[in-house]
Amino acid sequence: MIVLGSLIREPTGGNAWANLGYAHGLAELGHDVYYIEDSDDYPMCYDPENRTATTDPTYGLHFAANVLGRVGLGDRWAYYDAHAGQWKGARARDARTLCKSADLIVSYSGMWGNRLREWLQTVPRRAAIDGDPGFTQVRNLRDPSFRRCYEAYTAFFSVGANMGKPSCAIPMDGFQWETTRPPVSLVAWPYVQGRCHGRYTTVMQWETFPGVMQHRGLILANKSESFRPYCELPRRLGPIFDIAVRSRWNSPHAMLRQAGWGIADIGGISRDPWAYQAFIQRSKAEFGIAKAAYVETRSGWFSERSAAYLASGRPVLHQDTGFPDWLPCGKGVFAFRSPEEVVDAVSQIDADYDVHCRAARELAAEYFSVERVLPPLINAAMATPRGLPA
Repeated sequence: MIVLGSLIREPTGGNAWANLGYAHGLAELGHDVYYIEDSDDYPMCYDPENRTATTDPTYGLHFAANVLGRVGLGDRWAYYDAHAGQWKGARARDARTLCKSADLIVSYSGMWGNRLREWLQTVPRRAAIDGDPGFTQVRNLRDPSFRRCYEAYTAFFSVGANMGKPSCAIPMDGFQWETTRPPVSLVAWPYVQGRCHGRYTTVMQWETFPGVMQHRGLILANKSESFRPYCELPRRLGPIFDIAVRSRWNSPHAMLRQAGWGIADIGGISRDPWAYQAFIQRSKAEFGIAKAAYVETRSGWFSERSAAYLASGRPVLHQDTGFPDWLPCGKGVFAFRSPEEVVDAVSQIDADYDVHCRAARELAAEYFSVERVLPPLINAAMATPRGLPA
């Protein structure tokens, strides 16, 4: 089984866990898993130290070797550098053979689709997992080159859990999307005793692209737009928030500090998966904001980050994207649509904190554990007809 991802091109702690949910999660379930990544043909390698995207994967390769080594996959990964025309990583010598002998590809992508080179196109079943619902479908409708990435797959899954429902405004793009949820390993993310005097925290990307995306009256916007109605919360609730924010365009740090938000060190928190995990574990709970597009479309999206908070026994207070349609709320998880609902939820969490911590872990086990999420996904992917070479 081959897992495709973006661990090397986006070497940050949170993105690492999103990829490990599949690579490490499937290995934990006993599957014969290899992690493979492709550079694509564009300068996609992000270097957090320089905050630039280039064609040089050096930083990401070191990052991946460390991360995959610590989770038992140190000898089971390779990276194809199209810019250099070379395979790199632990299995560089036999990567093509491993790819061509696989039974299934599980391709996880956020803002981009993972293209399939010729050594992957003959794998009989090829599952694409959409981690950016709404944006993916609109790009498939508007961008022929992006759509061609998805046309190479045989099965399609999205974490937009409400896709296809009347309440969900995500446009249909011609692919037969099935829904899934972000997987989290309860072994890798153990329950940790809650900190009742800690802070409400999150790790967020202020803007993942410049401007907005539009399609037939549907406006798909960033988290920066979603955050605006909640900017004054510290003035109502006091200094209870500590958020780590990254933006590649317009930095919000000065505005947030002026409004009373605690600003955590995004560089230190995201330097590797374990610094990121430690930040979550020393939090009281999560205060999460979603991309405006996820909210406006009622996508049902729920973050892999929030699933990690739950697994750690941390209550999640998150902007409503429609996830209450499938995830029980009111104990361990709270959905909000207004600042007033945030104030009310904070009061409820504070009043019975230990109960909400235990409920958070139970929800993680029931809805997001690798044991609950991955077997149905694999079974559905394998049940699709064998695909012709892409």
